[in-house]
Amino acid sequence: MDQDEPRAEIVAAGGAAGVKRLGFFGRIALFFRQVIGELRKVVTPTRKELFKFTAVVLVFVVIVMAFVYGLDTAFSWLTSQVFGVPQ
Repeated sequence: MDQDEPRAEIVAAGGAAGVKRLGFFGRIALFFRQVIGELRKVVTPTRKELFKFTAVVLVFVVIVMAFVYGLDTAFSWLTSQVFGVPQ
């Protein structure tokens, strides 16, 4: 792929001898060229994959919520036992 091969601008940032260093606007232009190159590599998930990924995230969030709720309940009970108001 052409995008993965180093160019003179990229090598110049590394300090290679004999290559002119980019100016301020040259570095900004290089940044945007690299961003566009990376965006071209992005693969959009299919509808089926999107639903599957969403379900995995929601299940994981519910599990973590249950775990945190359990810890909160346990620490609340422990705190009331240690520092509770005597009857």
